[in-house]
Amino acid sequence: MIKVGVNGYGTIGKRVADAVVAQPDMELVGVAKTRPNFEAEAAVRKGYPLYAAIPERSDAFREGGIDLAGEVEDMVMASDVVVDTTPSGIGAENRELYRQYDTPALFQGGEGADVADVSFNARANYDAAEDAEFVRVVSCNTTGISRVIAPLEEHFGVEKARVTLIRRGGDPGDSSRGPINDILPDPITIPSHHGPDVNSIFPELNIDTLGVKVPATLMHLHSFNVTLESEPTAEEVKDVLSDESRLFLVPGTAGIDGTGKLKEFAMDTGRPRGDLWENCIWEESVSVEDDDLYLFQSIHQESDVIPENVDAIRAVLGRETQEDSMELTDQRLGVGLESVFDGMRKRLTPYQ
Repeated sequence: MIKVGVNGYGTIGKRVADAVVAQPDMELVGVAKTRPNFEAEAAVRKGYPLYAAIPERSDAFREGGIDLAGEVEDMVMASDVVVDTTPSGIGAENRELYRQYDTPALFQGGEGADVADVSFNARANYDAAEDAEFVRVVSCNTTGISRVIAPLEEHFGVEKARVTLIRRGGDPGDSSRGPINDILPDPITIPSHHGPDVNSIFPELNIDTLGVKVPATLMHLHSFNVTLESEPTAEEVKDVLSDESRLFLVPGTAGIDGTGKLKEFAMDTGRPRGDLWENCIWEESVSVEDDDLYLFQSIHQESDVIPENVDAIRAVLGRETQEDSMELTDQRLGVGLESVFDGMRKRLTPYQ
């Protein structure tokens, strides 16, 4: 069994912890929190061992009636790998702690690429993470772009990609972020940081990205224009994309015309927290003009990187091949969303 510690138990950390528990080859050592808030209580309710991320605050947990399993150093020592899901910038500060105990660590996309030996996307460069000391699982947007680029590159070749990202202002529970009533070019300059980040996965890819921030919380929306090296039909592109378990082609028949209905669909199917681990590509948007491909997709920023973190755990320890790890992760989480309008549903709920 792979012993996994999760440092940070917020939006990503709590989902990673649940995903680790669902894996047959992994054991959750515990989770680390900075303070005894409602998320710490949620960890206790699930029976997850809780560690103090800041040792000096240990007494605050005890005063709040929460028994600790120890301090974060204890968790790191007991783990084969640590998944760091702390806020941006904190992960880089934690790196020396993991190195001190010779424990490989995974960081999230909010950290700079220089925090790790390799930036990771399971579909695109799984093998690059093997034996790495530190691995960075790229951001939700970079993950979403990479999942599309990989099969397009393999089947049709990619001459140039242009992606406009319409980004949510903040997560549903993050009341400190905006905009509240505005639409902001973010950044005003080109490219946005997403293009260079995608190049950390595909170094040779010619890609331009633009970013726009809007007053929404549910998901991100991407507008793709990809110039291909060949001239497939739209149906041929759809066939390739539909074969990818982490891409969900939303059928027009479903009447899902935006991110709000996507989230409602996820909740209606029984997805935990209404999570969408897959890229949601509107099937009717997939069109090809000569060698130019166009499509719209939405990315659930709270959950699409969760399968990638699970795969990165196996990759860094060299435990499974790319194909076997992704298949196991998808099976145990329930990744592989399909609409009833495309046939029988598959894996809509987590493995029981």
